[in-house]
Amino acid sequence: MLATAATVSGIVLVLSLKPASDPSSSASAQDGGASPQGGAQQSAVQDGAVTGDAATTEYGPVQVRLTMAGGKITKAEALQQPKGGRSDQISADAIPKLNQAAVAAGSADIDAVSGATYTSAGYKKSLQSAIDKAPKSGGGGGGGSSSGSAQAQTVTGDVATTEYGPVQVRVTMAGGKITKAEAVQKPTGGRSDQISANSVPKLNQAAVAAGSADIDAVSGATYTSAGYKKSLQSAIDKAPKSGGGSAAGSGQAGAGSGSSDSGSAGSGNGNGGNGGGGGGSTDVAADARIVTGSVAETEYGPVQVRITYNGGKITKAEAVQKPKGGRSDQVSANSIPKLNQAAVAASSADIDAVSGASYTSAGYKKSLQNALDQVGG
Repeated sequence: MLATAATVSGIVLVLSLKPASDPSSSASAQDGGASPQGGAQQSAVQDGAVTGDAATTEYGPVQVRLTMAGGKITKAEALQQPKGGRSDQISADAIPKLNQAAVAAGSADIDAVSGATYTSAGYKKSLQSAIDKAPKSGGGGGGGSSSGSAQAQTVTGDVATTEYGPVQVRVTMAGGKITKAEAVQKPTGGRSDQISANSVPKLNQAAVAAGSADIDAVSGATYTSAGYKKSLQSAIDKAPKSGGGSAAGSGQAGAGSGSSDSGSAGSGNGNGGNGGGGGGSTDVAADARIVTGSVAETEYGPVQVRITYNGGKITKAEAVQKPKGGRSDQVSANSIPKLNQAAVAASSADIDAVSGASYTSAGYKKSLQNALDQVGG
């Protein structure tokens, strides 16, 4: 019994001393103490880095990694790229150019590298995926006008299929206006590269200038223009409409303290116009309804009208679709602005036809009336 008791006592003593003398335990404790600092360094290195999904191509996967800072692309690199045989040479030539183009454009709206069509397409697809994953810059607790970029909304329209390839438009909306437009997808390959390079920048510029999809087709790029406008309209339709609440003033988005979508401070323009305590007819953005009429078919093509209705009146009218091609381009360019102006002035579909545009005018009035019927006007 004495021997057994001595043995048990010895075992207990050894077990009690083991944690203090176990080198693995000590090392673990040291690692645990150092890990917060090491983790912070790793986080700093990784900050702003986003990896897009791998895009499969006929010659191998392409995967793009971006470094973002201040909402902009500061670095682009390909983690995966086609390799083996001639693909090594093509990738070596194309990837650096695509990386440079991504940083310069700040978007996936970049041209394909000649001779690397598949690699370029995969790169752009993964690049767009990375951009979509990148966290959008958020505003702090500041007021409305000082944080305009935080209120911007980026919306991608549906893909519009054309005879020469898909077109997809992405817009940035701020204060109810288009501040940026870009083509995420556009026809590529052969002569389409040249046509897209010429037409897409013009369409982007026109979209921002018009603030709507009521833009003219680019000469020589009829199909691309039609697809662009269709996808652009889809993006506009998806964009959240600005809410007003009890905001005061001239109808500026984000003015006043009552808006649930804005900061607590005004936009700087809140004291203009009919400012006051608020609401109702003084806040256009809050009460306006945007309605698109049905498509009216004419002998020269469809006509479709979109109106902004506020306070029982038409405050804006635009043609989402209008006859185009050949002489119709000239007729529409002359008549549609006049019809838009007449619709706003009359606030009804009881407007005169434009001389020389009888069919277009009739279709416009029909679609306009349908839009008015939808709002009860």
